Order: sequence, then structure tokens, then C-alpha cells
Amino acid sequence: MPRDSSLCERRTVPIGDLTPRAPAPGHAAVAGVRGAVTVTTDSPAAIDAAVRTLLDELMEANAIEPSDIVSAIFSATPDLHSRNPATAARSLGWTDVPLMCVAELETDGMLARCVRVLLHVSVADGRRLQPVYLGEAACLRPDLHAPGAVGLISATR
Repeated sequence: MPRDSSLCERRTVPIGDLTPRAPAPGHAAVAGVRGAVTVTTDSPAAIDAAVRTLLDELMEANAIEPSDIVSAIFSATPDLHSRNPATAARSLGWTDVPLMCVAELETDGMLARCVRVLLHVSVADGRRLQPVYLGEAACLRPDLHAPGAVGLISATR
């Protein structure tokens, strides 16, 4: 079957101003917020507990209500295979939220037993959401340790 070379042509499509701004009155915007946590051991119970702690901290730090969550993308390091973090979130009652989980790319020196999440959240007030990095995952965002940084870093959770 011959290929249509016009499908591969480079096209430039104007996408407009990408400057973040508050939504129009009466409308909500979707914002993303990241978080990560390390898991003590590769077991369903440990993954469930870590995901619960991470999601609870993200929701508390950002005053997120369950109905505000549009979707979530989880990732897990290759050494976590006993439970999918999205399955853990489902067991917490996240049954109406579209969830997805992907495997982290294995790289030299990567943080072991780590679950990451990107939450897409409906925010009516245009506020900036605070990332949350717990346990050994705090090392993933050293910039959040800087004076004036916005985010929750906890090496004890």
C-alpha cells in the first residue's frame, strides 16, 4: 500500500496565547498537579497505603474535592509489579475518575519503588496547585526545598 506523503508534511497550527490565566467567570479551568511517593515494599498492601497517603496529601494541600478530579495518570517504577497504582486508587473509591497507569522508563540511578501521579483538576478560581513529594521521592524535586518554593516535601511520610 503506497504511503500518502502529505500525511507526513510538517504543518504549523497556531495555538494562541499559552499564558496561564484565571478562567472566565462561571467557568472552570483544568490544572495539573504532580506528586510522588516511595513504597516500602512491593506488596499490594504497601502500594495501597502509599497511594492513599499521596492522594490524601495532594487533596488536602490543594483543597481538592473528589468531584474536582478530572483524571489521573499514575506511573510506577519497574520494581513495583504486585499492584497497579490506578487499581489502588480504584480501591479507595475513585470509581468515576478516568485513571491510567504507565511504567516508568528504567534508567541508571533511578529512585526505587516510586509511584508518581499527575492529577488533572477542575479549578474555578485559577489557583496554582501545589505538588506533593513524600518519602524518598522528595529528592525528585530539590527545587521545592528552595526558599519561597511552593509544594509539600516530606521525607517522613
